[in-house]
Amino acid sequence: SVNISILIVAVVIFLLVIHHNFISLSDFLRRELSDPSPLGLQPIDFIPAAPQRLADERNDKEIPVVIAASDERLGGAIAAMNSIYQNTRANVVFHIVTLNDTVDHLRMWLRIPPLKNMRYRILDFDPRVLEGKVQVDPQKADNFKPLTFARFYLPSFVPHAEKVIYVDDDVIVQGDIVELYNTPLKPGHAAAFSDDCDSTSSKVAVRGAGNQYNYIGFLDYKKETIRKLAMKANTCSFNPGVFVANLTEWKLQNITKQLEKWMALNVVEELYSKTLAGSITTPPLLIVFYKQHSSIDPMWNVRHLGSSAGKRYSPQFVEAAKLLHWNGHFKPWGRTASYAEVWEKWYLPDPAGKFNLIRRHSEAYEAK
Repeated sequence: SVNISILIVAVVIFLLVIHHNFISLSDFLRRELSDPSPLGLQPIDFIPAAPQRLADERNDKEIPVVIAASDERLGGAIAAMNSIYQNTRANVVFHIVTLNDTVDHLRMWLRIPPLKNMRYRILDFDPRVLEGKVQVDPQKADNFKPLTFARFYLPSFVPHAEKVIYVDDDVIVQGDIVELYNTPLKPGHAAAFSDDCDSTSSKVAVRGAGNQYNYIGFLDYKKETIRKLAMKANTCSFNPGVFVANLTEWKLQNITKQLEKWMALNVVEELYSKTLAGSITTPPLLIVFYKQHSSIDPMWNVRHLGSSAGKRYSPQFVEAAKLLHWNGHFKPWGRTASYAEVWEKWYLPDPAGKFNLIRRHSEAYEAK
């Protein structure tokens, strides 16, 4: 009877070990085989860990930053990432959203010495996810930039993160990105933006760019669908080129589906303002986040540097800014742009020689 008891105990222990191993294997396979990206936004490349020396120097907490990188503006994305990486000791991981034909060029640029230890993940964006949601004028098809909608699909890019930073490719970060990441979001808020009525942006009127400070500049209030939303036309708009997202709330509220709903409605009803020459990504965000977003420090999105070729801020203010944003037509890599010398400090030359950087001092030299 003693032998039988020992045998039974041994069998039970064996079965428990098998059960434990089976559960561990199941969890592993579920993690490996699950598709957190139903849109086909799959990782192409990933550097999983920094060298031990850098791991010791930088903080352990991972700070995910999402940035879109189109081929014709790749130099901008590189400069933005370089400025973020060099100004923090945090464990930043860049999730770089691009198109397939840009991957090789991007990967080559990321191998140069100043960036070789930077952690990143490259994701391919499939423009087909926008079918039926964006109306493209056949005569202006070349002007359509699908990557501008990457910010709508953040949970697909960083499925396991609780919080993420999104930045446009025309920014330079002069502060520590951890400060922006630690922006407090109110309960129930899925994102924090910089309001266009804040003290920084309202100091200077933006000429020739439409009314970018309130909702009527982006939405057509003659349309019944917009009027039914009961959103005040003079409500301050916000800039979606830099924001912090709480992805837990984003997924709970199904923000991506809400944005896609308004995109599709606009195709049918043309809900966006005709007077504003600019972003077609901002209107759906304004609708979905109407009075349902937190605010970031305005010094973390000092913008409109690209709205004209003139300088609108003092050198002291530009130096104090945590993040500079060249939203507008005059990009810092173009022929005429304000504060281009600040941007050039973070630009790294293209090893492939494809990115056409026209420096301002070259133009000045030619004009003499």
